[in-house]
Amino acid sequence: MYKTLSPGALGIRGLSLQESLKLAKDTGYAGLDFSIAEAAALADEHGAGYVRALFEDAGIQYGAWGMTVRWQHPDWRGDLAALPKYAALAAEMGALRASTWCPPTSTEREFDENFAWHLERFKAIAEVCRDHGIRFGIEFIGPQSLRPPDQHDFICDMAGMLELAAACGTGNVGLLLDAWHLYTSGGSVDDMDRISNADIVNVHVNDAPTGLTMAEYNDHDRRLPTETGVLPLAGFMKKLAALGYDGPVTPEPFSQRVNAIEDPREAAALTAEYMDRLWAVAGL
Repeated sequence: MYKTLSPGALGIRGLSLQESLKLAKDTGYAGLDFSIAEAAALADEHGAGYVRALFEDAGIQYGAWGMTVRWQHPDWRGDLAALPKYAALAAEMGALRASTWCPPTSTEREFDENFAWHLERFKAIAEVCRDHGIRFGIEFIGPQSLRPPDQHDFICDMAGMLELAAACGTGNVGLLLDAWHLYTSGGSVDDMDRISNADIVNVHVNDAPTGLTMAEYNDHDRRLPTETGVLPLAGFMKKLAALGYDGPVTPEPFSQRVNAIEDPREAAALTAEYMDRLWAVAGL
């Protein structure tokens, strides 16, 4: 597994792919999460080899690319029709991990109807990805604060998301596994004993504020990995290592401290220091 930069997760906006690759290289990351749509625009102009060479020349591995299908949108099938182009480019590049997230409630649909609604969309996306050798990760969302009592509960934990992944029946759907969501869903690192490397597409890490109850965690107020020690990150990383996980590990702190830093290099470097601490406390 390798430390991977997602500029947007650090509040860094407006960088081109080339600028993001340079930032990752200069601040000590081994991978980069990126936009396949931006990569496709560059490939249309210069060819897929040009985009692949950008990563190779920087010495940066592919992280995950964000799923381009707006599957919650009424015109999601229009996006689905464009997915083969993106998936084909990703396959040609060797960027074989894509991911999205899944809301933990619905204002409209009760659980069984909502399961079928999501399955229709996720299965259709997964089939396109499978045809191009792409793995598709889906993130469950854990915090209780995002499950108000006036809404219908949906999947909010690892077991539920694995059930949905299996129901797709395509063999390439797994988890975007986020340490924050595992913890705030009421799960534990011991739950990882029931999965394998094949179940994990990509990983997010972060920490949590101190002194809060489970009901008080705010999804947009997290901390840098190992900053507080609330999340059992050493155990989390050791479990990943024991599973033979070989993919990107991306910090997603949603941190006011980091977001307030105006210099992208400073923000990325500070976060990289905490990623180094994470590797150290886990003995990696």
